[in-house]
Amino acid sequence: MSEHAIEFLQEWIGEKVHCQSSLDRIEEQAETLAKECAAKAAEAGIPLEDIQEEVGDIQELIASRLEEAAEADQDEKNSDKPAQ
Repeated sequence: MSEHAIEFLQEWIGEKVHCQSSLDRIEEQAETLAKECAAKAAEAGIPLEDIQEEVGDIQELIASRLEEAAEADQDEKNSDKPAQ
């Protein structure tokens, strides 16, 4: 995978993949974001195949990152609660 493709993907995920309020919407949002990522990569002249060669299915990668963000957010919310 080209350095340009790696930089694009890292930057795009950093900007677009954020915590969701509901874990049950992750797959739906991952699908939408994967399509958006593919379109933006194409606009930047980066073939989707270059990205997938390195990371596999971008929808699965995005879903994984969304789940991680949601879990981290939940952990943060739980740590902010006063002990009972």
